[in-house]
Parts: sequence; structure tokens; C-alpha cells
Amino acid sequence: MSTLPQPSADAREHSAHLREVIQEHIIAAGGSLPFWKFMELALYAPGLGYYSAGAHKFGRAGDFITAPERSPLFAACVATAVAPALRQAGKGAVFLELGGGSGAFAEECLLALQAQDMLPARYAILEPSADLRQRQRERLQARLSPELLARVEWLDGPLAEPWNGVLFANEVIDALPASRFALRAGTVLEEHVALDGEGRFARTDKPADALLAAAVDHLQRRLPAPLPDGYRSEVLVQLPYWMQAVAGGLRDGALLFIDYGHARDEYYQPERDDGTLRAFRRHHVDNDVFAWPGLQDITASVDFTAVAEACVGAGFEFSGYCSQASFLLGNGLQTHLQAAEAQAADDIARHNLRQQVKHLTLPSEMGERFQAIGFQRGVELDAAFLLGDLSHRL
Repeated sequence: MSTLPQPSADAREHSAHLREVIQEHIIAAGGSLPFWKFMELALYAPGLGYYSAGAHKFGRAGDFITAPERSPLFAACVATAVAPALRQAGKGAVFLELGGGSGAFAEECLLALQAQDMLPARYAILEPSADLRQRQRERLQARLSPELLARVEWLDGPLAEPWNGVLFANEVIDALPASRFALRAGTVLEEHVALDGEGRFARTDKPADALLAAAVDHLQRRLPAPLPDGYRSEVLVQLPYWMQAVAGGLRDGALLFIDYGHARDEYYQPERDDGTLRAFRRHHVDNDVFAWPGLQDITASVDFTAVAEACVGAGFEFSGYCSQASFLLGNGLQTHLQAAEAQAADDIARHNLRQQVKHLTLPSEMGERFQAIGFQRGVELDAAFLLGDLSHRL
């Protein structure tokens, strides 16, 4: 049983409202929804979903802390990694960030790129949440110079017109609505969400459609051994289409993704027979993804082999794949730490900086659980992956 305190009365009312909305969708659909649709509503239902409503998600007061909130050194290393690609992309280069979070990454990345004399002509943030967009805007208005702020814009959708530059996403792919599948007697089934006799959410399995069945068959054919009967997990059926959509009109440029996950062989291990799905609330992991719709993040680990397939399929060349620790260390983490320590006010501030580095790089923290993967077309991102190459695992 969870030891987390109960949400406030207002939060419980909010969650109950979203629960009713999802129940109505289930009834209207004939008694069940594919899990991916449940996840989409729980996270993104307008005004009610976890990422659409007004509660704090990021930082110590929220439900989880991402790398940009951990330390400004994270964004400084990403800026170092992508600076050559921005230079090669030319005078009108765009930096496109998917999902701007609290705005911490945009702030520190722009400052780091300014220090390297490699500012993009435009810094675009594709943020579907109106609430998060407003918080990002307020943060950047308060902390950036007018010169830097003038380069920032918010998008309602991908850049459709031709553009050159860099697309970056940190902890975005894990929040894409995932399909859940089960294997039974050689048949692929799709996990749905139905209602039990008391109106509570419950799992049920239905025959998979052709698209999901093909996706599961594709991944199974590339595993060293067949998955066992009764195996259940996730797959991002829509990932190739999503990737082509978010890249939009990108001609010459680089793609960089950092997230938690595994290469395919490690993701679909026989013993991981219920997948990687979980919820986050108040810095605690909860396996009950039905518990508090709208109040908890729902996430699944990333299959980085699928990311590689999707990006290469979209016409990009593979640049590299490594752990977050290797990526940061290979892109100037020690140099950025020394520079920050030289500017620190006192020993306490210097100690805090070193603690931040530990959080970002230790295997027991974010260093190994998170990985970085990159792709390029007409520019070079290869040098960002010179340390700790893991491409043999993909």
C-alpha cells in the first residue's frame, strides 16, 4: 500500500472529474479503450490531464526532478554537443526544444550558447500545455536579457516550413501514449481499459489490430529468443509517424534525445513480463497507473532501438548512443564544473555543484538509467558521442 499522503480535497475533485471524463469515453467506445487512449486522456485531456492542468510537475515541489532542474551543467553540456551542428546549419539556424518543462533548460542552454558565441537565430519551444507554456514564458522573461528573450518563441505544432538546426528532447518520448500488448497462445492481444462492476478502471485484453500485431511481430523478429506466453509489455506503434511529424521540415540538422530506457534486447527481457509502465507522484513510483488520473505522471521506458529505426527511417544518419554520464563527460562536464566553481560564491555553493554532478552521472542516480542518442543530416553530431559508445547494443 502506498505511504504517500492523500491529495488535497481540490486535487481529489480534479482527479474525480477527469475519471468521469475517461469513464464517459469508455462507455461511448462500447465498454473499453485501448490503453494508449487512456494514457493520452490521463496525461493530455484539455484542462484536466496531468500535463494540461495547473499543478507543479517539475522540481522538489512537484512529482519528479529532471536533469535541467538538477543542474545548469546539463544544459551547458548539451549546448557544447550541438554547437558544431548549429554552426554548420548556418545563419538562420533554429534550436527546437520539444516539451519545455519548467523552462530551466531553455534558460541555461541559451546562456551557454551565448557564451560559446553560437546562439541560434530562433529558439522554438513546442509545448502543448498552455499552463507549462505560461510558466516557461514567465521564467524566461524574468531571467533572460531582452536580446536572448527576443529569440524565443512558442509553437502550437512542428515547424512545417523548411528549416535547419537542432531538435532536442529530454524526457519526452517516455511520455508518449504507449500501446500495451499481451501474448497468448501465439496471438497478439491489445490491453484495453474497461470498467468493473463498481465503475473502477480495469484491464482487459482484446484482439490486436493489424498495426499493433505487425509492430509486435517486428520487435520479436529482432529479439534473440521468442517472448514467452503470457508476456505483457509496451510498444510505441506511432513512433515512426511521430518522429516524422516533429522533425517537420528539418533539412540540414541534428536530432538529440535523452531519456530513460534500454536497447531492445534489454527492454524486452523475458523476466520483465509486465513491461515498464509506472506512475510518478511526489517523487514516488507507483505501479497503479489508474490511482489518480490527472495527478500522477504515467510513463514507460524508451526502446532506443525503436528510436534509431524511426529516425533512420525518417532519413537521418545515426550519430551515436551512450549513457547520460558518458554523454555529459564527453561534452565538457568537467570544464563546465570548473568554470561554475570559479564563479561560485562560497564552499557551500561549490559543494552543491559537485553534488549536482553526482546526481547527473552516478550509476545509482541518472548516469546509467538515462541514455542519449543522436542523428544527423547535412551536419555533424558524431563528436558528441566519442565517449562510452553503446551502439553495439541497439
